Amino acid sequence: MKKKLLYILPVLFGWVGCEEKRIHQDQKIDLFADERQEGKAYIMKPQECFNESDMVVSSADIQLVDQSSGRGRSVFIYRVNSGKVLKTTRDSVVVFPFQFLSNQRLAFRRDSASYTYLKKLEGYRFIAKPMNLKYQWLKAAPVYSVKAEQ
Repeated sequence: MKKKLLYILPVLFGWVGCEEKRIHQDQKIDLFADERQEGKAYIMKPQECFNESDMVVSSADIQLVDQSSGRGRSVFIYRVNSGKVLKTTRDSVVVFPFQFLSNQRLAFRRDSASYTYLKKLEGYRFIAKPMNLKYQWLKAAPVYSVKAEQ
């Protein structure tokens, strides 16, 4: 009986050991937990937006002209009818009205002027020429209202 018990005990303990390993395998180990920031988008400060932009315009007359959503990326096209050019690196003369593209819906206020931070249009060649688009919205830039000068 003792000999049979000696043969059965290692098998029994080996089986219990396997059960413990399976429990540990079910637990997920996240190696990049410190680097992941879900739900937190980076929002640029006004000075960062100004420095990163190819063109900055302050305007109260901005309207949504066209939008496309559904298959693929959402595209919003805005028209700036009038405004004051604060910075430009590409064009020496800006002709109003002009249009720009954005991948997100922008919340411009009708009653106050806002800054538009624009970069050179990258991609979208099929709609750029027919819609006369040269610029797109700076990706991480929010809509900042123009504060009254004091």
